[in-house]
Amino acid sequence: MALIKRITNQIGRIISKSVVIFAEKHFMSKQFLDLGVNEQLQQSLVHLQISVPTEIQEKTIPIVLNQKEDIVVLAKTGTGKTAAFGLPLLQLIDAENTDIQTLILAPTRELGQQIYANLLSFAAESQKKAIALLCGGTPIKPQIECLKTTIHLIVATPGRLVDLMKRDAIDIKKLNYLVLDEADEMLSALKEEVDIIIKDIPKSRRTLLFTATMSGAIKQLVQNYMSKQVLHIEADMATMGHQGIAHQYVVVEPIEKLEVLLHFLNSKEGERGIIFCKTKAAVNKLAKNLAINKFSSGAIHGSLSQGIRDRIMGQFREGYIDILVATDLAARGIDVKEISYVVNYHLPDTFDTYVHRSGRTARAGKNGLSITILQKDEVKDIINFENKLGIIFKKFIKADSQSIEENNGLLWAKKIFKTKPNREVSQDFKAKVKNIFHHLTKEELVDKIVANYLAQLRKPEESKKNIKK
Repeated sequence: MALIKRITNQIGRIISKSVVIFAEKHFMSKQFLDLGVNEQLQQSLVHLQISVPTEIQEKTIPIVLNQKEDIVVLAKTGTGKTAAFGLPLLQLIDAENTDIQTLILAPTRELGQQIYANLLSFAAESQKKAIALLCGGTPIKPQIECLKTTIHLIVATPGRLVDLMKRDAIDIKKLNYLVLDEADEMLSALKEEVDIIIKDIPKSRRTLLFTATMSGAIKQLVQNYMSKQVLHIEADMATMGHQGIAHQYVVVEPIEKLEVLLHFLNSKEGERGIIFCKTKAAVNKLAKNLAINKFSSGAIHGSLSQGIRDRIMGQFREGYIDILVATDLAARGIDVKEISYVVNYHLPDTFDTYVHRSGRTARAGKNGLSITILQKDEVKDIINFENKLGIIFKKFIKADSQSIEENNGLLWAKKIFKTKPNREVSQDFKAKVKNIFHHLTKEELVDKIVANYLAQLRKPEESKKNIKK
């Protein structure tokens, strides 16, 4: 009887698993089927546990598959743009044709790697479709060798692609599709390279442009390089673009800016966030201060080697560090779902930049916080951001002097806790120190250490008062 029961249970598990597999294959992807996505790609989506298309995917995929016009898609990062263009373009590849048929341009290597990884996962069931990644920061010779084989779709950064074009290592003169992802960011820093590439590809190609904002440069590109019959697609930017993000600002004096930031970060211990600075020098300085105060952090900017940037990004993605300090361009392509807050350590120069920064949080349906640290003369600019972006900033009340003082004390205690023992200190000296404290309880020792810390902290203030007298 026991044997029969075990066999019955095993059969039950097999049947249940078969039912689940059948349900996944025939029901979970039905919404993508309705958009025209083929069975091979649907199977990949099932394995990736992607069952419901986003708004931008619903609007874009059928048009890419069934129409011929150029497309301008206005959508925030994190709304599923890669699948919106990646799925239909993979489906449109002619596997029997050995030419490069599709080119996807991204402004940074990090974003290029992200797109490439997503496309490989989408094409997992389509073995005959070859995809290549061409980005700077890695040796060019292996990429040249790769291009000697059949490649159907290329993901590239403009600088590396232009380099390969000058070496006659790549032929894109038979291209059918061009995708410009994060086009607004690409044109601000890489316009010359983009111009060179566009002039070398067929005028008959179809162009898909994805951008978070419609800047003047984007409108000029549409006018100069896209067909007259351009379709405009837009996600609900008023809601999707800022959905789940709480926008706040805090006003500080220059001298207290760092202390206010440290107090905020201490309140977010265990959570992950990104701090944006305008310049590389500011990133380095702030990262040094965070390291001194024992925050789990790393920094990236354009002057760092690609190897260092990749290492820091890997540590951030995998959760080994909690805080990333970055310049705007270096942070492009960061797709980490668990980022709970973004700090604008400097107010961005443009509305577009704010959209890109705040878009790093509140991903995958989660909530997030975007907080901007302002000086008094910058407060007047907030209303312009509200009017232009259709958002509301709430004032964040900064910590009072006592809270700041206590927070600094906690940071000081954290430094002591994380300090490694000095093995060179003599045993005789340590014995003498222990002898001084040996009669104190742990609570009494902590009380005396804190009292001494506060006394030392207040000495400079007392000296200033005496000087004034």
